[in-house]
Amino acid sequence: MAIPTMLDALVRVAGPSGQEARAAALWREHCEPFAAETGVDVNGSSWARVPGTGGGPTLALVGHIDEIGLHITHIDDEGFLRFGQVGGWDPVQLVGQRVVLSTRGGEVRGVIGRKAIHVMDAEERKQAPELKGLHIDIGAASGDEAKALVRIGDMGVIDVAPLELPNNRMVSRALDNRVGCYVAARAAQLVAERGGAPGDVLAMAVVQEEIGLQGAKTAAFRHRPDVAIVIDVTHANDTPGSEVGQDTHHKLGTGPVIERGSLLHPRVSDLLEDAATAENIGHTLSSSARSTGTDADAFTISRAGIPTGLASVPLRYMHSAVETVCIDDIEHTAALLAAFAMRLTPGEAFAR
Repeated sequence: MAIPTMLDALVRVAGPSGQEARAAALWREHCEPFAAETGVDVNGSSWARVPGTGGGPTLALVGHIDEIGLHITHIDDEGFLRFGQVGGWDPVQLVGQRVVLSTRGGEVRGVIGRKAIHVMDAEERKQAPELKGLHIDIGAASGDEAKALVRIGDMGVIDVAPLELPNNRMVSRALDNRVGCYVAARAAQLVAERGGAPGDVLAMAVVQEEIGLQGAKTAAFRHRPDVAIVIDVTHANDTPGSEVGQDTHHKLGTGPVIERGSLLHPRVSDLLEDAATAENIGHTLSSSARSTGTDADAFTISRAGIPTGLASVPLRYMHSAVETVCIDDIEHTAALLAAFAMRLTPGEAFAR
């Protein structure tokens, strides 16, 4: 199975938290052929609506379009750039990476450098790198030359292209969470191809999840859906060093992960399981006792509360340049959410 065209396009566009506009515009463009309406709010969160056939609850399918990145904090006299993180990075992941910065004049490329191992003392070699010990080299010969190209506050991402691996696997940066945005759009497209669900289906690509669920907070308030499913990625625990029980073994290729937990609405989680069983879609379960760390946390408490569920795609090496997923899992998650939408009948009750 080839990488889906929309997903391939989405991961090639830089969109760190707060600068998601290009990725969001591309997402809306891909939604236009099947959606009756697309739009974007003042914060940058996008939506695509597939009208219902009458009387059913409005369902929001929510992914976040932002990715983790870097922001420039200082330019020294020699032309080297110091930077901070946008979202959460393990600095080990950054050493030796190529980066692309989005600036007023266009894209500027560089590399993340660190003192070579040959000139480190014995203690330095034992220590994990810290952000303060890294810099970005854009090839500038002076501070003035660098400042003519880059400003404080410019943002960037790791500069890598997606890669196909055997067994329908895909590697890229930004799969967290362009995957969720793709799934939301693909599920809405499947519903449109079936003539519509009982209620409206509102695919959403919200912003700024990595810095505090900000886009989800405002998008949930604006659209006020009757029920919501957040789509994100979760840790695939099939790599060396992972130890879990059989029922919570989220291997690549085992399908969507349906979350159950205190914050999530039990009826929504049950309906997701029912849809997976009815459609013979392989899946695993996960449990959370407190917050989920996803946009579901924002949707479930918006206004007077929105019944919210969480479906995730297993992913290896989260928050790195080599995030890895199985394309089958992505497509099966979209199929599950389309089935969920089609089964939401008028008068569906969500009272606890």
